[in-house]
Amino acid sequence: MTEHATAFEPLDPADLERAGFDTVIVSGVDMQGRLFGKRMSPRRFRALLTEGLHICTCVYSWDIDQGLGLEVEFAGAHTGWQDFRLVPDPATLRPAAWLDSTAICLADSVDEHTGEPLPVAPRTILRNQVDSFLAAGYEPYAATELEFYLYLGTPAELRKRRYQDLEPTTLVHADYNIGEGNQMEPFFRKVRHALEASGIPVEVSQVEYGLGQWEINLEYTSAIASADRHVLFKQAVKDLAAANGMTATFMPRPVTDDLGSSCHIHASLRDHAGGTPFFDPGGDRGMSAVLGNAVAGVLQHTADLMLWYAPTINSARRIGSQDFAGNGLTWGFDNRTTTCRVLTGEPSATRLEFRLPGADVNPYLALAGMLGSMRRGIADGADPGKPAAGDAYGESHDEFPSTLAEAAERFLSSDFAAETFGSDVVRHYHAVARYEWRQFMQSVTDWERIRYFEGI
Repeated sequence: MTEHATAFEPLDPADLERAGFDTVIVSGVDMQGRLFGKRMSPRRFRALLTEGLHICTCVYSWDIDQGLGLEVEFAGAHTGWQDFRLVPDPATLRPAAWLDSTAICLADSVDEHTGEPLPVAPRTILRNQVDSFLAAGYEPYAATELEFYLYLGTPAELRKRRYQDLEPTTLVHADYNIGEGNQMEPFFRKVRHALEASGIPVEVSQVEYGLGQWEINLEYTSAIASADRHVLFKQAVKDLAAANGMTATFMPRPVTDDLGSSCHIHASLRDHAGGTPFFDPGGDRGMSAVLGNAVAGVLQHTADLMLWYAPTINSARRIGSQDFAGNGLTWGFDNRTTTCRVLTGEPSATRLEFRLPGADVNPYLALAGMLGSMRRGIADGADPGKPAAGDAYGESHDEFPSTLAEAAERFLSSDFAAETFGSDVVRHYHAVARYEWRQFMQSVTDWERIRYFEGI
């Protein structure tokens, strides 16, 4: 992943009709990293630029299926299900080029009356960490590498089959193979063109190892813009797949016997003069002490923040494997068997790659966790220790929480998480995860029936 940023020029709200747009989507991001919001005409969009949309707080108070059994302090029957406001960020107004004559604008979630950012909103959580870095003289940059599986059949068709008998879009392991990529190129050309036309520049796309698995890398940019691109990318891929008779899933392990899907996150810093604090020509392979401190911070606080790096029940299926999914408190130079892979070379390309997160992460929360950890590591002058050489999986390492329940309790008890993100945020996301775990534990799975139905 080369470190170069493509300039993005937002659309002018006054010129939407002349540019051919008749619909604008104003969208926030929910706790799972999904888009929510409303559609309107360009005229109406201009009228609400300042005040924003009035949205029920249920979007930050229900589970992934929009069930209302989740109880959180922020909102619910005890608050009367009050509104908040979704205020457009004009700097994000862009074509949704995969839809007809439609523009999309991401928005910030603010209190209905005070206009203060909602503490539990993912974009707020990330912005707070970015602002802390800016105050310290650094601007964080990031890029995500998302893998996903692509299956034949629309989402409605697969849902009716209860996601059984899935037909993958590749039938052999074809990592990097051009031939299998050529067979799907008509679709992926549409994806790349739509993303580029939407101000979401693509670095590369490729076939991945799993049957039906693909990867698209986005160019690096500032941290919030990177998270914005990530969620828009996912929506575009899902929409285009459905329009072409297919279904894309970002589950970290959709099938038992194949490779998991990751979201490797690359991060670097710039100082206010445009310098590259992660690079030191006198350091080991060009690695600066600041980069070492940042790596140490990420590793030291990974266990506390597993709730954001592995946020679903399915996350554990990938984390517990050796599918290049991170491996204890390890780091190394260009070593894919570690949790933090350090890449050096050109000053602007020197960065850390966090390999633990899966494709199910909310990018705002995962990036916020990384940045908060990096900032603490830099402030403390934390020591990452010696880099791993060779196969880091062959060594014994400290274990991370291995289930969503363990991750939730570790998050709740973490002084670091409370100090960095606020105790209200910690309690909120702990409650969400605890509820998800209870739902899982109350459900009988196909595996259990196959395992126990006759044998007991």
